[in-house]
Order: sequence, then C-alpha cells, then structure tokens
Amino acid sequence: MLGGRPAAFPPSFVECALSARANPAKLVARPVACLKGRVRAPGDKSVSHRALMFGALALGETTVRGLLEGEDVLCTAAGLRALGAEVVHEPGSEPGQATWRIRGFGVGGGREPADVLELGNSGTSARLLAGILASHPFTSIMTGDASLRRRPMQRVIEPLMRMGARFEGREGGRLPLAIIGTDEMLPIEYRLPVASAQVKSAILLAGLNTAGETTVIEPEPTRDHTERMLRHFGAELRVAPAEGGGRRITVVGWPELKGRDIVVPGDPSSAAFAVVAAAIRPGSDITVENVGVNPLRAGLYQTLRDMGADITFENARELSGEPVADLHVKGGVLRGVEVPAERAPTMIDEYPILAIAAACAKGTTRMLGLAELRAKESDRLASVSAGLLANGVKHEMGAADLVVHGTGAPPAGGGLVATHLDHRIAMSFLVLGLATREPVVVDDGSPIDTSFPGFAQLMNGLGARIEAA
Repeated sequence: MLGGRPAAFPPSFVECALSARANPAKLVARPVACLKGRVRAPGDKSVSHRALMFGALALGETTVRGLLEGEDVLCTAAGLRALGAEVVHEPGSEPGQATWRIRGFGVGGGREPADVLELGNSGTSARLLAGILASHPFTSIMTGDASLRRRPMQRVIEPLMRMGARFEGREGGRLPLAIIGTDEMLPIEYRLPVASAQVKSAILLAGLNTAGETTVIEPEPTRDHTERMLRHFGAELRVAPAEGGGRRITVVGWPELKGRDIVVPGDPSSAAFAVVAAAIRPGSDITVENVGVNPLRAGLYQTLRDMGADITFENARELSGEPVADLHVKGGVLRGVEVPAERAPTMIDEYPILAIAAACAKGTTRMLGLAELRAKESDRLASVSAGLLANGVKHEMGAADLVVHGTGAPPAGGGLVATHLDHRIAMSFLVLGLATREPVVVDDGSPIDTSFPGFAQLMNGLGARIEAA
C-alpha cells in the first residue's frame, strides 16, 4: 500500500528518453514594435489526450484530426499502444493536417504493459491513465522526467484506492508509481476537495469499468472536455447542480463505447501567448484561427477584456461538440484589474501569461486563488515571481495570490529566467521579452515542445524575435 516501503526501480525506469533534456537550450526574446498576421492555433492538448484515450476505450475505429503532436500527447499515445490499442499516425501535407487512427480495446480490455510506461513531462497522461489502469486486473508502473517525478499524485490515488486499486510509490504518491489494479472496482460518490479536471477525469475513467454509478462532485465547474467526450462516444452521463454549489457528474459503468470521428480545436492555452503578445504591443493586429472557446476554458480572455484588451471572437462554430472561434486581437494599453478566485478553474494554466500582461499594464493586477499553481510542472507561482523579479517587475507573492504592479511603460527586462522544465514559464517570459526595454533569456526552451512544437517559428512569423541565445 502507498506509504509503506518505497518500491525499488532500476535506474532506467526513471528516465524517459523522449523528455530527457541533457542539453538545455537557452532562448532569447528581443523587443519588437508590434505583431501582425494570421496564425492557426495548435491542437488543444486536453482534448488531444482525451481523444486518444477514449478512442482506445472504444470499439471500432476512431479518427482524430488536428491532434496536438507535442511530446505530452505522444507519451499518451505510446502508453495506449502499450495497453494494446492500435494507434496509427498518417502524416498530412502540412503541419496540423495529420490523421490519427485508433482501434481500441474496449472498456476493461487493456492488456498488461510489457514495460514501464514512460510519460515524460505529462501530468495529464499520468493522472488520467491512472484512472484507466486502476480498473484493470494487473500491475503497471508509470514514471516520467524529473519534473513529473516531483508532481504529487495523491489526489488521484486517494479516490482510486477507495474504489479498490492499490498503489506503491514514493512519498506523497510521487512517481515512479506502481498501480495494482482490479476488475472488481467499487462505485463511489466522491467530493473533490479542490476543483481539478484531471482528478475528476481519472475517477470517471475508472468508473467506466466499474459496475453501477460513479459520481464526482466538484465544488466549482472545471473544464468539461471529459464529459463532452463521454457523451460523444456513447456513455451514459448525467450532470446536475450539486447541493451547496458546484456540479454532480455521474457516469454509468460498463458502456459499450463506439469509435467516433473527432476534430480537435485549437488550444486556448497555447493561443494565449500570441494573444497576449499582441495585446501588450500597441499597433499590433493579429488573428489566431481555430481556437477552442469552451466557457470553462475562456477565463483568460474574459480577464484580458476586463483589462481593456481589444479581442473579438469571429467565425464562431462548433467542432466535435466544442465551441470554436477565430480570435482577432488589436494591441493597446491594458489596465490592472482584480481577478477573482472563482475564475481560477477556467484559466489555471494561463496565470503565467496573465502575469506578463499585468507587468505591461497600467496599474495593479491582483490574482487570487492560485494555490493550484504550486502543483503544476513547476511551482508556477514561485517560478513566475522569480521571473518577474529578474526582469525588474514590482510585485508581491502570497501563499495563493500574486499582485503585479505595472506602470504602463515597458518593463526593464534583461533577466535570465529559470524555467524549471516548465513549458508555460518558458513561453510566458519569452513573450515578456518582446515588450521589455532589454532582451529576456530563458535558461531552457526545450520543454516548449511538450505542448507547443513550433512555438518560436509561429511567433516569429508574426514579427517576434525569438532565437537561440
């Protein structure tokens, strides 16, 4: 059981070749006057992970277009292949036009992996796959890179143990982690102590292979890609208001999921970097095409509009059950605002780039309810604070809040930012370097490929100056 003597693993088990970065790649961003042009957002990372997983849990063939082909998603694909799914990549004529075909093993039909599942930097892969693996009657082992091995898994482990699975791992449930699954899982009703789409999804995935009804109660609505996709693949799902606020999500076990066609929308978290880069440079005029605008993911765009950003949603439509639009952004002067804690679940990944917008705004921006940032790829709250300090931005950091004082003038810049293997820290401070008086350097840009391959090329196509340092 978890908490006993740590499991012993050979050294090769704790190094993922895909994400091992022996040669950090310093990148520098230099100030520019403005950005102009049209770009297409890369595929949504959250939807991409789930499209592969549900394709593996379905019978028949699932085709996925627009999949994000970053390292994190490729780790999920490799993990599903190890469980017996057929996952085939058919390249397209241009980036983003590939087709992925998945022939699944069905709910409860996965096989025991022959080797350790190497998940690189991907917390989504680790947490959601834990839900699938827990309901299979075999032992599997997950590990990842140095960053992922620092990230806690206890919030996922606790409900899955209640359902009947067992775990062996390092203190705090950290990877490497052995999952001793069972095909006799018990349905539970579980109230999330902290709003988390990943924990919610892990429980619902386990509930698919559990007799009866499994219910998750979330205190605040979190991104609902799992619920939308469950319905898309034919699961029986009920969502209702919870007593005292929040939502009750119930899945009925042992459905026969059917393969589906999926078109992945552009990632709003990735689009955020180009959007903020344009919004903070007066004279900019860009359009980011094909961006998912799910209301439970759009908190950043609401906040930027509160700050006075000129952002319009054009060509609104729906793709595979997800709302999508093209974002037209014109640069201007932003003003400081207070971002309420209840907005955090709709923009938790966007606070690092919001801090950059706040650094360039006029006045004080207060961001509240940020405790969840401390459990990401790095302690993002501390990483953002250190990066702001290195570049002359006045701010204060609390246990769960960040207050940034902008002057409306370009920040000093000139700093070296430690990314701590965190892709969003790297990209956020490269965006800052486009608006500072002196260039900004990040110590390692290689983690960017986990979520946004081609980031520098896309940004430079709009007029940015991001290059090897």
